Amino acid sequence: MSPSNPPEPDAGGAIVVFDGVCVLCSGWVGFLLRHDHARQFRFTAMQGEAGRRLLDAHGLDPDDPMSFLLLDATGARTDSDAIIAVLARLGGVWRIAAALRALPRGLRDAAYRRLARNRYRWFGKREACHFPSAAERERFL
Repeated sequence: MSPSNPPEPDAGGAIVVFDGVCVLCSGWVGFLLRHDHARQFRFTAMQGEAGRRLLDAHGLDPDDPMSFLLLDATGARTDSDAIIAVLARLGGVWRIAAALRALPRGLRDAAYRRLARNRYRWFGKREACHFPSAAERERFL
């Protein structure tokens, strides 16, 4: 990764850009770390250099992010499409989440955006970004 180019997902892998100070978002990353047995996901906080570049490169405002970003070989996804794709990639029982695609995207995204707008008020905000443990560090950009 050069200073001007955002990172790219590994072959067969994906990058999740998340809000590192959001308690809910950090919990989501913890969930993924526990359930991603194939170790396909890598993570970067929106507040970091790599996260900011990825958001900017995909048309999201790094200073006012209302979504997390999923990047994989098929492209970039945000909002409810990103959540569904992440869960489906986990395999097993989590693939059931793909059934949510039957709901109109406008409805799904409206629910996602309400959650995103209220995430700090409902779940809290940390003073600093999630810091991975030594065992998790290789999964973070």
